[in-house]
This record gives sequence, C-alpha cells and structure tokens, in this order.
Amino acid sequence: MEPAGPGFVSMPAGASTIMGKLWEYGRMIRFSHSVFLLPFALSALILAPREQLGLGRLFWILAALVSARSAAMGFNRIADRGLDRANPRTAGRAIPAGRIGLREAWAFVIISAGVFLLCAAMLNPLAAMLSPLALGFVLAYSFTKRFTLLSHLWLGLGTAMAPAGVWVALTGTLSWEIMVLVGSVALWVAGFDVLYACQDVEFDRKWGLFSIPARMGVGRALWVARGFHTLSFLGFLWVGHLFSLGSLYLVGLLLVGALFLLEHLLVSEKDLSRINDAFFTVNGLVSVLYFLAVLADNWFRV
Repeated sequence: MEPAGPGFVSMPAGASTIMGKLWEYGRMIRFSHSVFLLPFALSALILAPREQLGLGRLFWILAALVSARSAAMGFNRIADRGLDRANPRTAGRAIPAGRIGLREAWAFVIISAGVFLLCAAMLNPLAAMLSPLALGFVLAYSFTKRFTLLSHLWLGLGTAMAPAGVWVALTGTLSWEIMVLVGSVALWVAGFDVLYACQDVEFDRKWGLFSIPARMGVGRALWVARGFHTLSFLGFLWVGHLFSLGSLYLVGLLLVGALFLLEHLLVSEKDLSRINDAFFTVNGLVSVLYFLAVLADNWFRV
C-alpha cells in the first residue's frame, strides 16, 4: 500500500497488509454494489410474514445474501480474468493485475459458497434444497455472455433471487406473488446491465461476446433497456396490488419511475459519457427508494 500522507497515522506493516488484502477482495466482488441487492432483499423481508423472524434467522439470511453474492462475483472474476486482462477498462482489476492470485480467488469462492450452503441449511428444508440450484444458476452467468443475448436477463434473475431467497427463508414456501417482485427486479437489473454494456461494444464484438449492444447496436440496445425498465415499473405496480400496498408505496414508485426516466435521459447513442452516473448513482437510488417506499407504507399505511 502507499505510505500514509500528511495528517494520517501509519498502520503497522502487518495490519496494513491485511487491510490492503481485504480492500482488494472487497473491490474484486464490488462489495459497494450491494446497495443494488440488499434493499430489494429487505423489501421482501418486510412483505413476507415475519412471525418467525428472530435475530438468529435474520443473521443467517444476511450471511446467505452476502456469501452468495461474494461467491458469484469472485467466480465471475476468475472466469473473466482473460477478458479483463485484454480490456483496457478492466485490466486494472485485482486478478489480471496480480494483486489477488488465482488460488486465493478460488479459495475465496469455495469458502463463500460453503458459507452460503451452510446458511441455507440453517434456515429451513426448502432453502437447503434450493440453495445448490440457486448457487449453480448465479455461477453459470459468468459463461452466458459467450453464447447468448439472454446474459443480461440471466444476470438480472440471478440478482433477483435475493428477495425470493428471503421469502423462502421466512416462509418455507415459494409463492407466485413474490415471483412478481423477482421478475420486476430481474428486468430492472437487465435494463441497466444493457446500458453498462454499451461501454464495451467494440471489445465485445472483437472477442465474439453476446451483449445486446454489440449484437444489435447501441441505438437499438437503448430501446431494449427502456423496454426492460418499462416492464419493471409495471411489475412494481403489480407488486403493490398483490400485497395491498397503499399511497405511500405509490408515491415512492412514482419517484422510482422518475429515476428510470432520468437514467435514460443521461445516456444517448451519441453520448455515453454519463453511463457511470446512470449505472451507479441512479440505480443505487432506485433500490434504496423502493425499499423506503415499502417500509414507509408498511409503517404508516395511509
């Protein structure tokens, strides 16, 4: 790590090394991107019957969410290490840059996967039974971009398994009502993943990858993303109806719709310079705002 600058206290060398490695692992799995996942998982927690929710069950749920995401992101970095090394935008990532070794990355993935399976087993029989299937699905995403345009939707569904998993953990069942939320979240993720892929059109074409922007062109890809987000918004409306949510939810959802509109105003075929603003800032606000809408409606019920 870099030496401490003026006004900073230097850590002991051992502590500095440990913290630096933890920082690299956090960057490898993009831990900060958990803001896209956790609010929707917590929304499912609020919507589900909570008679059996105690601190112990909550701990296993949160540990399962974090470990599953860590395993999926770590595996993706391993599978894509060659592509990341060849792409100037991603060449600085931890594995291609050599800051995390391949064996270290595999150990991280295996441990994370093991923790996830353990957490699922501690919750209930259905969670234990479905956990290997869920884990296999999210790990398989890393290869989908090599053969199908559905990779964006695959990523969306893999991410949207979080609210479904919370529902299973709390109820021991998997109802179709929560699957409407899952589908809405999947379409939301797929939409912004299409936008994000617009940055790598030429690279994806060169390497034969199946992203919608590379195969259809940026202009058409933007319309696909708009379509995904329109369907996502309609799905969120349906969720409100299915769970008898009230006016506070509707107000929050209208603000979410405004953020969807802003996201697509920030990006155009001729100007992709604000994709990061659309991807990180706006979508982080979407997930947090949605959770707050569900939470407020359940607390105050106007």
